[in-house]
Amino acid sequence: MARMGDVLAGFHAAWEFESDSVLIRFERGIRTPKLFQALGERRVPLEALAAVTLTPGKRGTVVLRAVPRPGADPLMEAAAGQLKEGCDPYRLVLPAERETLAEYYADELRGQLTADEEPAERFLVKPPEGPLTFKAYDGKATFDGKTVSFRWFWTGASSAKWKAGDQTFPVSALCGVEWRSPEVFEGHLRLLRREPAPAHPAQADQDPAAVVFGLGYGPVHESLPFAAAVLAATRSASPAPLVAAPAPHRDPADIADRIRHLGELHEAGLVTDEEFSVKKAELLAQL
Repeated sequence: MARMGDVLAGFHAAWEFESDSVLIRFERGIRTPKLFQALGERRVPLEALAAVTLTPGKRGTVVLRAVPRPGADPLMEAAAGQLKEGCDPYRLVLPAERETLAEYYADELRGQLTADEEPAERFLVKPPEGPLTFKAYDGKATFDGKTVSFRWFWTGASSAKWKAGDQTFPVSALCGVEWRSPEVFEGHLRLLRREPAPAHPAQADQDPAAVVFGLGYGPVHESLPFAAAVLAATRSASPAPLVAAPAPHRDPADIADRIRHLGELHEAGLVTDEEFSVKKAELLAQL
């Protein structure tokens, strides 16, 4: 049995094993992913974990990974599978020569896990603490723990948002968050409102309940913790399970315009072949 206080240090992070949890401390440094630096440290209760794996890594490394239960961590729920592998806070990368030690801790953790892979009924990992803020392309988003505010920038906000004016949303009026990584085409953060709520436009740049990202705006290490904190607050305000709103169908003419614009970005070299194919498929699926 691993002793309480044992520490396993890897690249960019160290795991401290406690009787009922794993404390993950992230390093601060130029090579450490900014998301890790923003998180600082995270205490993950053992009941929040479904499994532990150990696999070969790249360039003479091994990867110890704790697999969180669905619904246990607001950060991972908000990310919805969009995090790149190197920014996964549940991965600990170690030199290959430490594989035996990593295997020991992996076995010890597996022996202490009692939860199955069923979704957690509530968040078990604490969300990032507020107040939180970040600059999107079209506005500034602020969350103080009770209210989300959007203040529009005249240089980026659409006429629809200027017409609607700056927005304030109490947590009690929200039922969830939709986060689309700023590292992909049409990245945005959209607030999902409770019923009765007006139907939001399909395009985030026209929706007063959303801010859109762009190159250098709404980076992952700022916008994702923000989304996780808001999601956790909405879940606390509503113990009942939240269901994501279905994606609305777009007008075929709008889809055609979007694909045409996407093609122009592709021809200009601003979108890769893979990004073009994926996004085009997403747009066609919305018909």
